[in-house]
Amino acid sequence: MAMIEKSSNGCYLKNGVPVAAASADKAAREKTMAYRILRAHETGTGNDGKLRIKFDAMISHDITYVGVIQTARASGMTEFPIPYALTNCHNSLCAVGGTINEDDHAFGLSAAKKYGGIFVPPNQAVIHQYAREKFAGCGKMVLGSDSHTRYGCYGTLGVGEGGGELAKQLLGNTWDLEEPEVVLVWVDGNVPHGIGPHDVAIALVGATFPDGFVKNRVLEFAGPGIAALSMDFRIGVDVMTTETSCLTSIWETDECVRAYYEDVGRPQDYRKLSPEDGAYYDRMVTVHLDEMESMIALPFHPSKAYTIHELQAEPERIFREIEAECNRQLGGEATLDLCRNIDAEGRVRCDQGVIVGCSGGMYENILAAAAILKDKSIGDGYFDLSVYPSSAPINLALVRDGTAAELIEAGAVMKTCFCGPCFGAGDTPAHNTLSIRHATRNFANREGSRPADGQIAAVALMDARSIAATAANGGVLTAATDIDYTVAAREYHYTDTVYEKRCYNGFGKPQTDAQLKLGPNITDWPKMPKLEENLLVKLCAVIHDEVTTTDELIPSGETSSYRSNPVRLSEFALSRRVPEYVERSKAVRALEQAHLAGEDSAEVVEVLAKIGKTADATSVGSCVFARRPGDGSAREQAASCQKVLGGFANICYEYATKRYRSNCINWGIVPFTLPGGVQFDYSDGDWIYIPNLREGILQGKEEFAAKVISGETVADITLCCRGLIPEERKILTEGCLMNYYAAQRAGN
Repeated sequence: MAMIEKSSNGCYLKNGVPVAAASADKAAREKTMAYRILRAHETGTGNDGKLRIKFDAMISHDITYVGVIQTARASGMTEFPIPYALTNCHNSLCAVGGTINEDDHAFGLSAAKKYGGIFVPPNQAVIHQYAREKFAGCGKMVLGSDSHTRYGCYGTLGVGEGGGELAKQLLGNTWDLEEPEVVLVWVDGNVPHGIGPHDVAIALVGATFPDGFVKNRVLEFAGPGIAALSMDFRIGVDVMTTETSCLTSIWETDECVRAYYEDVGRPQDYRKLSPEDGAYYDRMVTVHLDEMESMIALPFHPSKAYTIHELQAEPERIFREIEAECNRQLGGEATLDLCRNIDAEGRVRCDQGVIVGCSGGMYENILAAAAILKDKSIGDGYFDLSVYPSSAPINLALVRDGTAAELIEAGAVMKTCFCGPCFGAGDTPAHNTLSIRHATRNFANREGSRPADGQIAAVALMDARSIAATAANGGVLTAATDIDYTVAAREYHYTDTVYEKRCYNGFGKPQTDAQLKLGPNITDWPKMPKLEENLLVKLCAVIHDEVTTTDELIPSGETSSYRSNPVRLSEFALSRRVPEYVERSKAVRALEQAHLAGEDSAEVVEVLAKIGKTADATSVGSCVFARRPGDGSAREQAASCQKVLGGFANICYEYATKRYRSNCINWGIVPFTLPGGVQFDYSDGDWIYIPNLREGILQGKEEFAAKVISGETVADITLCCRGLIPEERKILTEGCLMNYYAAQRAGN
């Protein structure tokens, strides 16, 4: 029996058992937990196939909240209408770029005071752990400007989106989407000794991501296997559902969940959630806990899933295959050599271990790691181990009960509540080394290396238990299922003491006269031009990788320090994938600026003359083609940087995530796709002209006849822009979300 099984056929849940369905049943889909929560939060009519959602609370971290607040402020916001927490867990090192990171934190506290928000100072909690402890509630919905906004096992629909969607909520508007399909995730069996949540999560991602099996669908967890899982185990699986590319997730709730809410001092937020009898699901995934093995996800994606035993048996074959794929992705900028990690005895040796963040930094993961390392040593070689608890309450408990001491005695380093290793701002490994991490992602250069400078390192994802087993074995890859250990009988209890003393809670108490603290790197968004009747775009990056991540569209790591300065940040766009993109786009932006000044360039006039057109009523901008862009982070800057540089359109076969497509729309970038079966055979420097685009978008047209001008050759192409709601059409034609709100205020 496989660890994970999939069925693309629909099913009902009847008398607590999945039963095959003969056909789709949208009416019975309303009996799912997901739809009952969605319907309770929608503001629309519910009869047009669209959902228009308002959330109960929101949360952002210090890479995103400045942009969200600046967007909303420019659009007329005067007060936070719902609880909105600003956490500081990404740029909290304050070590890059002088004062600018701490300037953002000062801005965050001043904004919380002025608009009535919640401010969580640096090193107190990672964004999602604070939301779990403070915002989650059975039947609630929480929106976060981070892709791993997942609180399903607490009975909460958590959604990660770009900052524009949060700005909409701050302005009283809605999150809009097509009614999603729901996938039943049926959990059975019991977890074997040595298996942790990341083992289950990696197996789930490996089975569902590559074929898009659950893409933009809601995962609904049910089944007899859930009852024996602790809350830490459940959230360890749930937070990783982001990597399956699903929309969100929800779990059945039980007495374990009730006990959690009692422990965090909010018993009123518990209620029993379960599917109604006869609930219909469009697909089904079965998770066989009994069959689970210790897992490893190899570079450069959490879906590159293998059992540790598989890798131990054939390390050279597997590494060679992964190397070839990774090096194609790196495009010759650097060369990954995984086989250097195979020693003379044929064993895989690792150079670094990290247990961190919203997936790894939970109490039970760290407790298990300490049990494995008790009275042992990680040694004095190249291998080192860092441990980051996910919140101050967890950190406090680890110190009080001696767990932290056991880890330190073994040679591990205990660090603060920080997300840095997840995105390249902490524990960056040495060149061509292998880091094993209980973290959320292992995309190319996300660990902090710079392929353009010849630097590359490899991150493999593993559960904290197997990381600790490897550490105890001097860095030799070891599955936790292969060792004997006993976890100390310690029980975690939450305490709010640190939050009470350090966090500012001003919800409902805005100090309207308070002044925002604006450091020199915190700047307003530049003025964005409207879309004119026609559009002429130049291809400034053509990428044929299977997937293009948001980490490639705008790198993480040290660039995060410039997230409050849109123009400065835009200089990093695609810098680790297409370094020429920025200068190409800036050159096209200059053509648009000349056009707006009434001085059309000779290049634009010449290109349009080849198809018998003039530059009248024509916007000029840059364009990116990628096969499947937008996997990964929710960061809006993946789109806003393109717009700042003069971007007006993206073209692809499909968007990897809804959130990236939404980011494009909110920043006035037309999200074109190609008709099925059409291949994109054009190159950097080619031009595309789309006539009557503005009128067509406003009228709801979904296909556009366009021309490609490649040198002296002109070819026809059809571009699609499907599924826009009326508000999105106006946002695109006005040029961006801020322009749209400005037009509303002006009565246009």
